[in-house]
Amino acid sequence: MGIKILQLLEGARQARGLTVIIDVFRAFSTACYAAGQGLGPIYPVGTLEEAFLLKKRLEDALLMGERNERRPEGFDLGNSPSQLLKSGYRGKPVIHTTSSGTQGIVNAVHAGEIITGSFVNAGAIVRYIRDQNPSSVSLVCMGYACQHPTDEDTLCAEYIRSELTGQSNDFEAMREKIRKGSGARFFEESSQEWAPEADFELCLALDRFGFILKAEKGEHGLFLRKIEKPALPGTPGSRDKNIV
Repeated sequence: MGIKILQLLEGARQARGLTVIIDVFRAFSTACYAAGQGLGPIYPVGTLEEAFLLKKRLEDALLMGERNERRPEGFDLGNSPSQLLKSGYRGKPVIHTTSSGTQGIVNAVHAGEIITGSFVNAGAIVRYIRDQNPSSVSLVCMGYACQHPTDEDTLCAEYIRSELTGQSNDFEAMREKIRKGSGARFFEESSQEWAPEADFELCLALDRFGFILKAEKGEHGLFLRKIEKPALPGTPGSRDKNIV
């Protein structure tokens, strides 16, 4: 299969074939934790206005997301997996809008199909792509606010490509590079309110989940469908855990 690594909004618009929209910090890590906690469907939307309009139709839905990394006024949750886990929410739909990840989904208009990408379900993503065996794969790194590439998204794309092509990966080296680079903000005292250290650890919990999230069209627009792709016991990627 042909595999391309693309960047930012232009990359999303160029994406063809089976497309993985990657946002490690934090949209599609948080979405996996939401699905793992029994929330859903998850509706990715581009703007705050769309989010509030959809909320009028889905009154029991939670509003989750960020602008400038902060929780928007009127939202139930920010774009934070640690905040989500502490909330205890279960069994509700989620309307999700972020500065990077969800923008990639709504702009990938030429993709054959779209799944989300992060380290927390990287193994499941690889297994899904292998099973589908598409002729072309687009790995789109959404970066920081769609403005510039980031270590974590580019390295996640490289990790997935290496797994698909049978190359070795040094995840610990990747983790350290992210820690010293674009992930350093999670360790700054001034950012703990909106970018806590716990989110760094949760977003880099490799293969935490054995499912992928696929964008599909439904009655209320695009939603992310959870598709289980568990690893066989004793094989790479079999480190999945359940949230209780």
